[in-house]
Amino acid sequence: MAIELANLSNADIFVLYVVDTSYFASPRIANYRVNLFDELMEEGKKVVEDFRQRLEESQCKGICKNANLISMVKEGKTYNVILETMDKEGIDLTIIGASGRHGLDRLLLGSVTERVVRESKRPVLIVP
Repeated sequence: MAIELANLSNADIFVLYVVDTSYFASPRIANYRVNLFDELMEEGKKVVEDFRQRLEESQCKGICKNANLISMVKEGKTYNVILETMDKEGIDLTIIGASGRHGLDRLLLGSVTERVVRESKRPVLIVP
């Protein structure tokens, strides 16, 4: 979706992966914090690199010719980091997935998606 929209609007693409460090406060994972954090950061780098490859493949096929990719792996409370990045980078449109995995009041959206949509001052496109 991001690649197609970037192609239509000649926009840059920001790919953001956030390692939610709020979960590291749990005493149950105290012995695993460093290893878990490192693994999640590596996973984030892998996800961002996979997207970069998909963008490059689409450029080779002539689908998305001019989009630049700006990739970031950050840490913090996920929805806060997303909102801060949207504002700091002046992002015109955020594309975010709907997970539907957290409780009745979030039947259609994941908790992060819901918070971003409710608190964002900028447009947000939700995709399944």
